[in-house]
Amino acid sequence: MPPDPAPGAAGAGADAHFRALESLYATAPINRLFESRLEIVEAGVARIHFLLDERHFHAAGAVHGTSYFKMLDDAAFYACNSLVTDRFLLTTAFNLLFTRPLPAGPVIAEGRWISGKRRVFVGDARLIDAQGEEVSRGTGTFMTSQIRLGGLPGYRRA
Repeated sequence: MPPDPAPGAAGAGADAHFRALESLYATAPINRLFESRLEIVEAGVARIHFLLDERHFHAAGAVHGTSYFKMLDDAAFYACNSLVTDRFLLTTAFNLLFTRPLPAGPVIAEGRWISGKRRVFVGDARLIDAQGEEVSRGTGTFMTSQIRLGGLPGYRRA
C-alpha cells in the first residue's frame, strides 16, 4: 500500500499533481527522441505508452538496451514521484532483466511504487509488448532531491 499522501495531495490535489507530472514528462527534452505518453493511473502507479521503430535498434535489428532502461526507469520513477508532491526524485540505482528482444511497435512500461515513504523510494517496472507479453523488468531506487517540482518549467498544476 502506498504511503499516506503528503498534506494537500488527496483528491483533486493528487489529480493536479499527477497531471503536472504528465506535463513534466511531455516537456523533457529526452522525450523528443521517443514517441511516448505518460499516464499516472493512481498514487504509486504509472504507465507509459511508447511506439518504437528502427531508430531505437542495435545492429542486430531489435530495440537497444538503452531504450529498455529509459522506458523502465521512467515508469518506476514516475510511479514513485507520484507520491512526492514537492520535490523531484533522482535515480540512484537501477537493475534490468532482459527476457526477450523487442521489435518495432507499441510497448507499455508499467511502473509501481514498492516501498519508501520519505527520502528513498523503491519502484519496479515491466515492459509489455503488443502481444501482451512481458519482455523486460527492472527495479530502481530513487532519492528525494533538492529540486523543487514547482520550479521546473514543465511541471504545471491546473
